[in-house]
Amino acid sequence: MHEITNSGWIEVITGCMFSGKTEELLRRLRRAEIAGQDVAVFKPSLDDRYGEETVGSHDGRQWEATVVDPEEHVWDVADELNGEEIVVSGTDQTFRGEPFEPLPRLVSLAEYVDKYQAICSQCGEPATRNQRLIDGEPAHVDDPTIMVGATESYEARCRNCHTLRTD
Repeated sequence: MHEITNSGWIEVITGCMFSGKTEELLRRLRRAEIAGQDVAVFKPSLDDRYGEETVGSHDGRQWEATVVDPEEHVWDVADELNGEEIVVSGTDQTFRGEPFEPLPRLVSLAEYVDKYQAICSQCGEPATRNQRLIDGEPAHVDDPTIMVGATESYEARCRNCHTLRTD
């Protein structure tokens, strides 16, 4: 946590899948709750991996959340900032290794940014990419950008081990 100010701020927790983003968010939520701070948690309606109304991590930890429609521009938080601490957690890249909005835009607006890495499932180097797998093979570059999934559909990969099918 950072020094409390009257102007508020935005914090972004980002990185590839399996890097610990949600674990860190849940840790910060628990600390805020212990400190008696009011918290509100929101999650996009597209993500129902760990329950429709909970934010969850891959190891089973959860927190109740309000479901929002990402098309409603609820992520335009900069204009709503008024003495509040806003913590956003999510991946900043698509499975293609391209910027995944709105995270890159929020990074540019944030006062604090933590970027996490996982461990590459192929070589053990620091992983920063989301490797999507379809039937165990790399996804095609033309596949849809959003496909909600976890270990059955994704692996963490380093820059060198990340691949896309182009055939």
